[in-house]
Amino acid sequence: MTKADDDVNIEGLSVDLTDQKKALEEKEHLESQLRQAQKMEAIGTLAGGIAHDFNNILAAISGYSELWLTDETCAENEARDYFKQILVGTDRAKDLVKQILTFSRQDEQELRPARINIIIKEALKLIRASIPKTIDIRSDIAAAPITIQADVIQIHQVLMNLCANAAYVMREKGGTLEINLYVKELESDAIPVQHKEIEPGQYAEMTVRDTGPGIDPEIIERIFDPFFTTKPKDEGSGLGLAVAHGIVRNHGGTITVFSETGKGTIFKVLLPVIPKDSDEGLKEEAV
Repeated sequence: MTKADDDVNIEGLSVDLTDQKKALEEKEHLESQLRQAQKMEAIGTLAGGIAHDFNNILAAISGYSELWLTDETCAENEARDYFKQILVGTDRAKDLVKQILTFSRQDEQELRPARINIIIKEALKLIRASIPKTIDIRSDIAAAPITIQADVIQIHQVLMNLCANAAYVMREKGGTLEINLYVKELESDAIPVQHKEIEPGQYAEMTVRDTGPGIDPEIIERIFDPFFTTKPKDEGSGLGLAVAHGIVRNHGGTITVFSETGKGTIFKVLLPVIPKDSDEGLKEEAV
């Protein structure tokens, strides 16, 4: 056997699968987003139907209770206090129904041009007053006016719900709550996969960041589901984030969450900005 006989030639083919891998990941993400959207739509339709029926029942209970209380012959009746408690309970239930209808997009909205800068600054006053001093609140709000078409009270509610959740997860060890507002330009070829349902253009980008323990990856896809909560039964209804999701969606925007265990969570809200000539004469109203 000659030296040449000992040589071994190996031939192979190298294929770069990077693009295929990215395409597969994007496909899987889109399918996940579609399943989530379909699930939320189905839950919203079901919840909305139940809420309307429940509202009718509440109207009868509160109506007859009020009639009983206005009856002069019942003024000294011992049961009077019980009927007052019935009205307190029905009022709370009505508020719960309103939240469900907001989530299911069956609640009436009053949309008008509004400066989101003002909405956030007003909400921050309440947030600072209600959050423990162990939590440091930081904010960076764009100075230039940012106008959106909005129901002011509902956008205020979105921020309050997000901040309340952030404060809750940091209640024991404290931390930092950060609220930011900027204008973001979204080009058609730059819209992230998770935002494919929105149109290109200018958006108000509001972020709420906390330094809490983060969200367990196993439940992060469920946090916007109505009645889903990790809180004890007497500390939360599980509607806060579901309502926030419904409100943002009703305003033509999106809400997404990014979280890393042990490092905190970021909620990002995108709301479409309206043209400057649409807000002429707009009053900077407080909430």
